[in-house]
Amino acid sequence: MSQQNQGNCEETYSTSTQEYANAHSSDWFADMFADFEPQNTTDGSYRGTMAKIKATELQYQAVFEQKLVEANNNLKRERIRVSIKQTGNSLQLRATLPLKPGDSSVGKQKKQYDLSLGIPANLEGLKTAIEESYELGKLIARHTFQWNEKYLGIKSREKQEIKTIGELLDTFDEKYYQTRQKTITSENTFANYISVIKRNFTLTHLATKENFEEVINSVQGNKKNELIAVTSVLIKTFNLGFQLDVKRDHVTPAYREIPEDEKIISAFYLFEKFALNRKNTNISDEIDTWEMWRWVYGMLATYGLRPRELFVQPDINWWMSAQNIDRTWKVNKNTKTGYREVIPFVPEWVKLFDLKNPKPLNILERKVDKIASVQNINWMRRDISRWFRKVGIEFQPYDLRHACAIRAHLQGIPIKAAADNLGHTVDEHTKTYQRWFGIENRKKAFGEVISQRSLIELQKNEILALRMENERLKLEVEKLKLLETKNSEEWEQIYHYG
Repeated sequence: MSQQNQGNCEETYSTSTQEYANAHSSDWFADMFADFEPQNTTDGSYRGTMAKIKATELQYQAVFEQKLVEANNNLKRERIRVSIKQTGNSLQLRATLPLKPGDSSVGKQKKQYDLSLGIPANLEGLKTAIEESYELGKLIARHTFQWNEKYLGIKSREKQEIKTIGELLDTFDEKYYQTRQKTITSENTFANYISVIKRNFTLTHLATKENFEEVINSVQGNKKNELIAVTSVLIKTFNLGFQLDVKRDHVTPAYREIPEDEKIISAFYLFEKFALNRKNTNISDEIDTWEMWRWVYGMLATYGLRPRELFVQPDINWWMSAQNIDRTWKVNKNTKTGYREVIPFVPEWVKLFDLKNPKPLNILERKVDKIASVQNINWMRRDISRWFRKVGIEFQPYDLRHACAIRAHLQGIPIKAAADNLGHTVDEHTKTYQRWFGIENRKKAFGEVISQRSLIELQKNEILALRMENERLKLEVEKLKLLETKNSEEWEQIYHYG
């Protein structure tokens, strides 16, 4: 190749590299999930959550494979004699190069090689691979390629500097959302990951397998299981090259007494009692706040909602609409299990708890308008528990949801209908009401069944008695007919021989 052609080639490669990088660096991650809507699982369980994660990962992989094909097509179109291939979790550059030192091929001076440069098989790595392809293409075009440590793979095999846990957290947000859709739900999940890591790990410690496992094995139960899950996400996100060698603890849920309807109703009035007996407050915004929290209590009790489902973009217009004749609550699509329309488990409580009162709804609307991040939603969710304690309610907010699951079973609502209303799968719904189905509810269930059986037996006996009476009356009718016939014959004889 002439010097002039080499110069043109260099200019072409340089321009192409810059244009390609500029065209994709800001767009690849932004539009990856633009039209992606994972199928709603209606399941807040671990299995349902993992199904959503799997769907998101498949979407990411599909986009990655598409971008890989596009990259190779661009390289081919621009006559760059390098291609990119995926091998496992890494990307390699494939090119025909002079023989590697120590490599002998009879009668050949060149050979096709797959170069491993330590590039991960993700979208960020693909951008790096594209840049390296253009760089290698320039060397091939100029006939200046040489086997150095980089292309021999020596540098990529060298042990990389291990970062501290704190250093990983500095870029955790960026790395995490390279492979995930950014929604209110995923932001909440990520905020929880950060909180768990900061609470439990020393951020100045190195992010090594030993350091992670030491902390994880120092705790038990749910806390240990949570640490395993969160740490595994961190390890996978940064491709740290190891897996945790720890076992999850089997945890039996602690017993909790689910409140009966009478207790739920009486607890509703504790909010007003608190408001009447509290000390005066000069904060105008706080004077009537209790009314909003009482409304929240009533909604949780009547509809079995997750607390967050009241605060994430609530459709108050629909709730107050005259068209909402069935008094349903619309859960926003950005919540844990996606959109659903919830029917009241106890319709009469809508009126009893005054849930259509516009005053608490106006307070809710003002508070929701101030929500700037998922953290604000978490604060509101925690405020529910705080208000329960403040007014003297002895059970937890989620107990109202469990009460709805149990009530639906006692009411005879089909399991599928109840599960859909709660945003559960049938399996999860069944496990929920079975787990918290206490002795009093069992007595009630047995009593209702026995009562129904007694009623059925009574109805059977009444039917049998009516049938017997009917047969008796039939016999009486036959007797009367016979008697009438006999009398008629006697009168005929008297008349004939008389």
